[in-house]
Amino acid sequence: MSTSLTQGTHTIELDGVAQRYHVAGSGPVCLAHPGGPGFTWEYLRMPALEERLTMVYVEPLGTGGSGRLAAHPDGYSRARYAQALDGLIEHLGVPKVHLLGHSHGGFVTQYYALNHDDRLAGIVLYDSAPATGGEHFEEALRNLGTFTAKNAGNPKLQDVLDAWAMVPTIADDETFTSVSRRLFPAFFADYWSRESEFAPALASVNGSFVSGLDEHGAPDLIDDREALASLKTPALVVVGRHDFICGPHWAAELADLIPDSTQVVLERSGHFGHLEQPAEFTRAVADFVTSTADQAR
Repeated sequence: MSTSLTQGTHTIELDGVAQRYHVAGSGPVCLAHPGGPGFTWEYLRMPALEERLTMVYVEPLGTGGSGRLAAHPDGYSRARYAQALDGLIEHLGVPKVHLLGHSHGGFVTQYYALNHDDRLAGIVLYDSAPATGGEHFEEALRNLGTFTAKNAGNPKLQDVLDAWAMVPTIADDETFTSVSRRLFPAFFADYWSRESEFAPALASVNGSFVSGLDEHGAPDLIDDREALASLKTPALVVVGRHDFICGPHWAAELADLIPDSTQVVLERSGHFGHLEQPAEFTRAVADFVTSTADQAR
């Protein structure tokens, strides 16, 4: 195996910027791109998948040990993330890899697949959506209302709602991490009944403030609905039934738009199926990756 895929932490330089990644497990190669934008990779660690796949956990530019762009906190467009992914995949030296993107990482994965399908054996869109904007925000608000009604009377609920109200004011790394941790319960199907189980995951939540603006200060708008019909890469769409931010409505739309796609709904999960239903999540992803890896060969 190439030294680029030896177990452990690696840092390379791509276009003058440090790119850090972590390798664990054995089997077909699957890169995992976290969400946010701005979250570090640790929350997305998937030990069960590592028993069947070689997982390459990407630290997105601007987070953790990867370098920051000159325009930080601006400049982290999907095109720039995809450029870094392309350089990393080239460095790994594997003819075709799988790419798993969680949440905003799913947006990056879609973009990469639409522009570099020749490098991919398959993609996993994990709690993603085909577009952002007003419609996406309104859906999130409706789902947050369902979460609020379900947890009415819980004395910890108000802190979650207060954190949601603070999201538009985030402007530094410390506030990004603090607000994200306070919002954490909203991203689960039933966080408080399993709070001690999820405590390590909460402690791993960390990140950097990323503005969502490109290097020119313009919003990096996302609407892949028209383009996804031309996607040739096999796709697995995974979603938690109770995901309030990128839920079943968006997963169904992705599955309808992408010609060669399969959808899996985790009925007892929110935004973190790899934590809430690890066995079901692992089986769905590993089976998809191994089967499409065989086809690619």
